[in-house]
Amino acid sequence: MQHQRLAIADMVLFTPRVFGDDRGFFFESFNERVFAAATGCIARFVQDNHSRSTRGVLRGLHAQQAPHAQGKLVRVTQGAVFDVAVDLRRSSATFGRWVGMELSADNKQQLWIPPGCAHGFLTLSDSAEFLYKTTDFYAPESEFCVAWDDPELAIAWPLDRTGAPQLSVKDQQGLRLQDAPCAP
Repeated sequence: MQHQRLAIADMVLFTPRVFGDDRGFFFESFNERVFAAATGCIARFVQDNHSRSTRGVLRGLHAQQAPHAQGKLVRVTQGAVFDVAVDLRRSSATFGRWVGMELSADNKQQLWIPPGCAHGFLTLSDSAEFLYKTTDFYAPESEFCVAWDDPELAIAWPLDRTGAPQLSVKDQQGLRLQDAPCAP
């Protein structure tokens, strides 16, 4: 499995080695040793989540504050999304910066989003199934949402490929970065 450190501190993109033939394919989707060497941390994943979204659904930007901050290892198993992570760690040199990339069933890439970062995605295909592992349990009292369209972040969502985003009520009420309970 190959890995690439991204422009945000501690964020890593994993690309598996896929073995395929006319019968299908096989790849290793997680290896603790490779993960630890690439990220510099030993993650204890405690929860797996699976969502399905239709074209144009935008979920995020979601985060949980300490003591329930979550690291996430995310991937798409069907379809394609534009995946975004934002650094919300005020002490980080990359605070307020974002990275975005297409994750798809075809490229089989996974993104490690460390605790203290927000995460969201826009569904690019007719539908997409999204799986992610988390390092802490869902804690609604610690959850918050940063506005997907905050001008301070200026995320370049590929809306020309999907039209106006479909948002949940919670995501419509996202906080501006300046008002979010960011990590120290």
